[in-house]
Amino acid sequence: MARLFGLIGNRADLAGRLLLSEEKALRVRSRGTPLGWGIGFYQGGEVLMRRRPIDERGEIDAAKSAEDVRADIIVGHVRSATVGTLRTENTHPFRYRQWLFAQTGTVVQFDAIRDRLVASVPEFLRGDIRGETDSEIVFHVFLSFLHDAGRLNDHSVPDSVVRDAVRSTVAVLDAMTAEVGGEPVAINLLLTNGEDLIAVHRSETMAIRVFAGKDDADAIIGDDAQLRRKAPELAQMRFALIASDFDEDPGAHWNKVPDRAIVTLSRGNDPKTELL
Repeated sequence: MARLFGLIGNRADLAGRLLLSEEKALRVRSRGTPLGWGIGFYQGGEVLMRRRPIDERGEIDAAKSAEDVRADIIVGHVRSATVGTLRTENTHPFRYRQWLFAQTGTVVQFDAIRDRLVASVPEFLRGDIRGETDSEIVFHVFLSFLHDAGRLNDHSVPDSVVRDAVRSTVAVLDAMTAEVGGEPVAINLLLTNGEDLIAVHRSETMAIRVFAGKDDADAIIGDDAQLRRKAPELAQMRFALIASDFDEDPGAHWNKVPDRAIVTLSRGNDPKTELL
């Protein structure tokens, strides 16, 4: 009853159409509980977001929320509120400067460790926390590790530095929850600064689908002759779509991510999976 997805590729003009081709896998049933949703993306060097904190439809078609978006990176989230009310400040993705972050799953024993987590964040970052969710605080713990590495203000950050900050964030969460008798955190994360996508899998199923070459491009475009005329060099098309917390098996074209893994997705390379 939640969903997390990210898309990265080299053809901004095909991103919305590609998401629609996987709308079944990205669809979320509410099961009687109101949901919220949001998407974040990059256009012309700007970070843009659409967030709807309450959507009372019985089924949220996450792909359609971005069908008109022209962007080569998109982060999307459908939220079933567990910590924090359904309001804009609690709706993913969260943003800090060029960074976007979204999470599914709840930090166990969050009430018992919330104050310590917040206190671990530098004061200048702490003032940016607007909502009530564990996710937003997790995001700011990550940002604090980037700050410690001296890279918070850098537009371009090596993936290795981002992964180190993510690993440190998860280690802090695990250590604090263990101190109050909690289990290791079971969450999925997705973050980006507009360069690459970094994902963490420690909760519900996460999987990746890669789209590459003319055959996949033809399938995405279908019989839209006008779009086909506007989209030359289809053989060079390449996208990676990652998603988690599926309502049902996404299908044979998707490759499941191992548990306790961190995945790096870029525009020009195959997804890179490492143990967290």
